[in-house]
Amino acid sequence: MASSNSPDPVNVICMKWGTLYGPEYVNNLFYGVRRHLRRAHRFVCFTDDAGGLDTRIQVEPLPYMQMRQGETDLRWRKLSVLASDLADLSGPTLFLDLDLVVIDQLDPFFDLDGRFYIIRDDDLFRAKPLRKLNHSRDRFLSMVGNSSVFRFEFGHHADLLEDYLADPERAAQEFEHEQQFLSDRICKAGELRYWPAEWCVSFKNACVPRYLKSFFADPKPPVGARVVVFAANPKMSEVLAGGGQKWYRRIGDVGWLRQAWTTLS
Repeated sequence: MASSNSPDPVNVICMKWGTLYGPEYVNNLFYGVRRHLRRAHRFVCFTDDAGGLDTRIQVEPLPYMQMRQGETDLRWRKLSVLASDLADLSGPTLFLDLDLVVIDQLDPFFDLDGRFYIIRDDDLFRAKPLRKLNHSRDRFLSMVGNSSVFRFEFGHHADLLEDYLADPERAAQEFEHEQQFLSDRICKAGELRYWPAEWCVSFKNACVPRYLKSFFADPKPPVGARVVVFAANPKMSEVLAGGGQKWYRRIGDVGWLRQAWTTLS
């Protein structure tokens, strides 16, 4: 892996399709990356609608990918970024979902040796002791990564995409979603690595105090957090709008989160 002083730019990419996320999600992600990534980089958004995007963002067409007929889980589209030839990209590439907030330096994400890194999905959630009743299922799920933040060598995993495209129906039958398929194939190739657990954290499970404590203390990021991820509920849009509360869980002031997401750069 190149050092932080390497002249070769790295890549940060995201995807936007449909109307669920507006251009502000891409723009604010772009600003967060600019503030927190010192090394030279390209920021590329693959999208079907470039309207409203900051002109400094490199905009590329959403890669076409044939999914199984009638597929409604469009997250499978993420696999399309594993193609061998897109936007003349090469080298270390960090994929970021749109519904997350960068709060600290991203350079360390490019400093770890290895071709593939991802969030361990279990690191974002509370322990599920009942899952251990099914040992094989527990072993599999404990391996699965969360694809909100993953790094790969561009073009190196094109065979995985080809594997999916050869039989999308079979992939959808064997795996619940794209990150299970991705993790399984990368694990079998012996290249699956996980980010340090403190780098990518769940807003709900790591930032919000638990139960009654939430009524006396506001959310705050844990020490070492670099990216705040909104896995499951509440959604980022709810939290930033002052919502996401439950009768057993208060969500207090999130000014730090809003500032991190909306500050221009």
